[in-house]
Amino acid sequence: MEKTKELQQIESQFETFQILNENGEVVNEDAMPDLSDEELKELMTRMVYTRIWDQRAISLNRQGRLGFYAPVAGQEASMIGSQFALDKKDWILPGYRDIPQIVYHGVPMDQAFLWSRGHYGGGQMPEGVNVMMPQIIIGAQITQTAGVAMGLKRNDTGTIAITYTGDGGASQGDFYEGMNFAGAFNVPAVFVVQNNRFAISVPVEKQSAAKTIAQKAVAAGIHGVQVDGMDILAVYAMTKEARQRGLDGNGPTLIETLTYRYGPHTMAGDDPTRYRTSDEDDEWEKKDPLVRFRKFLESKDLWSEDEENKIVDQAKEDIKEAIKKADSAPKQKVTDLIGFMNEELPQNLKEQMEQYKEKESK
Repeated sequence: MEKTKELQQIESQFETFQILNENGEVVNEDAMPDLSDEELKELMTRMVYTRIWDQRAISLNRQGRLGFYAPVAGQEASMIGSQFALDKKDWILPGYRDIPQIVYHGVPMDQAFLWSRGHYGGGQMPEGVNVMMPQIIIGAQITQTAGVAMGLKRNDTGTIAITYTGDGGASQGDFYEGMNFAGAFNVPAVFVVQNNRFAISVPVEKQSAAKTIAQKAVAAGIHGVQVDGMDILAVYAMTKEARQRGLDGNGPTLIETLTYRYGPHTMAGDDPTRYRTSDEDDEWEKKDPLVRFRKFLESKDLWSEDEENKIVDQAKEDIKEAIKKADSAPKQKVTDLIGFMNEELPQNLKEQMEQYKEKESK
């Protein structure tokens, strides 16, 4: 069936926004964000640091020292570029893969490790760090973000709420409901869909007949853009623009970042070789966000191998200390979980609390 002219016109609006090409060359000079040399180096520092962190986290998971873990290699530009565009007072509602964003927003790394282990301490966000606990239910954070953003608007806080999901999350009912609500009430929200091509094993082409995820913003009456998610400058620029749009009272934005995860969906037994080809992996590795941005910085004499090696060493040391600190956290008890559930326990939980107190005292 041929597409209508109206649909073709909609799809043509969502061309991929890019600033750096795969060779680290500026192809959109007018869109270059106003970042200092130090800020540019900080973006690269965070991407290198996150890549090492990801490698270590995978190793710790295999050793049994971490619980749930969703690899992030390949998605650093999408994650770090978007978070870098935020104000510290903005709210982040992450999905389970979005741990780098919340750590750079102020959550200690050892606490992120506790969250991975399912420890209650992992969900107790520090005072003044505007982050919700990572959401395991796919898409649930979308509706929550609409609500948080409404509260920020009504209280005139001058801040926005941003959330993340993957292409699979964009197939959930909550995705449409949350964006529709956010659009109807014109709230300051940014919805980032990190399109890494596969919802676990289902390719994006089999999830939706839409040419882009960005165009789904049209139905919600909100602004939508598609960005090269391997280009950290493009992601930063679009997120900053979307944030300002929300603050100016022009409503929410849907940002689709085209990216790729090099590893499995999670470390819970997923085998990406069963649904991805080596040719596809090779194609996306040529677009690697670290390689691309390194070339750009080197062309401006802002980066060196020595600098990068220092960051690698620092990341390894920080991770070692963070896991050691997580290891020293109090052992989780059933009474802790019961006690955190209610301010005042109902009778049945009071009885269970007493039973477990007795067991734990032995």
